[in-house]
Amino acid sequence: MNILILGGGGREHSLAWAVLQNPKCDRLVVAPGNAGIAAIAECASLDINDGGVVATFVEEECIDFVIVGPEAPLAAGVADRLRDAGVLVFGPSKAAAQLEASKAFTKAICDAANAPTAAYGHFTDAAAAKAYVTDQGAPIVVKADGLAAGKGVIIAETVEQAHAAIDDMFGGAFGGAGAEVVIEEFMQGEEASFFVLCDGTDVLPIGTAQDHKRVGEGDIGPNTGGMGAYSPAPVLTDDIAQRALDEIIRPTMAEMAARGMPYQGVLYAGLMIENGAPRLVEYNVRFGDPECQVLMMRLGAQAMDLMHAAAEGRLNTAQVNWAEDHAITVVMAAEGYPGDYAKGAVIGGLDTLPATGSQMVFHAGTSQRDGKITASGGRVLNVTARGASLREAADSAYRMIDAIDFPEGFCRRDIGWRALD
Repeated sequence: MNILILGGGGREHSLAWAVLQNPKCDRLVVAPGNAGIAAIAECASLDINDGGVVATFVEEECIDFVIVGPEAPLAAGVADRLRDAGVLVFGPSKAAAQLEASKAFTKAICDAANAPTAAYGHFTDAAAAKAYVTDQGAPIVVKADGLAAGKGVIIAETVEQAHAAIDDMFGGAFGGAGAEVVIEEFMQGEEASFFVLCDGTDVLPIGTAQDHKRVGEGDIGPNTGGMGAYSPAPVLTDDIAQRALDEIIRPTMAEMAARGMPYQGVLYAGLMIENGAPRLVEYNVRFGDPECQVLMMRLGAQAMDLMHAAAEGRLNTAQVNWAEDHAITVVMAAEGYPGDYAKGAVIGGLDTLPATGSQMVFHAGTSQRDGKITASGGRVLNVTARGASLREAADSAYRMIDAIDFPEGFCRRDIGWRALD
């Protein structure tokens, strides 16, 4: 098969790496890709949010299967445009992608499906939102309704902080994503990520993970797109995962189908777990980043077969073959992230590191300049390792980090601390 992956971050590098392990892949193109992806696959420059542009490229390049990495093309309807052209694609329709593109939509679906989630209010003006916060008190969670690259969520410790977040969102701090705001109860417990594949009818669990959103060690500081992740997540036991399937995910899928928007692709459920009971924090309609990196490290070549089965509507015949192993990824970010950060720093030592089924550096925000790898994003590298235990995987990943020459970068040294403790 000729395969196209849309995206250019660490998630897409790990997807490309896994797809290339599968002998059914004859040719792999990634658009737009990055410096790390360019070392293993063809890269193409095109507007991945324009369905017409992508469909034309697919036709000209004789692409058989398209995997959509980020959420923005899905919310823009790229998967719909490809399906209309008769192209096999992994990723939900624009209508179904509202599960991530609109938090208010997801809340309405959960209400209809009786899926347990946080109590909430939905607002289109700042005054009403502030009045709700004043009435509810703090801590409380303020969310931009639309897509904000993982940064449109503010956990306010005080009413004043919540009011300031509301002003920021309605004031344009998150662009159009903040034109509407959802305000939620602050849920207690431990958060984990549950990943399932869906084909419009059937649901297949493919793994659990836990990521670290806060920039600082000990989970302090502002939220980021993710500073690291590990899989599996011990807090998401088999019993809790089954409850999440029965009480949250399957009812959601049934409600989506009943509304004429059956869901096909990967569904990433962020869950808050307290006293053995899961509640939904949010849905994402694509693989998490950096959770995808640890899932792909553990799944390997079978990842492509599973995604292909979901796209063809035959998940009822698919099976996940898990090894009894662990994987961890540690993000190396540019100094200053998630605030302002400099670009262009040269990264050395990468060519001395292994690239195997148990050790990989996935590039997230890199470019190549004058034959050298340079930092071009906030999250720059995902240093990923697999081992028989989480401790073994973590030690391996941090040894790799210590061999990388990137003084303008930083990482957290405590990824996986909950499970390791």
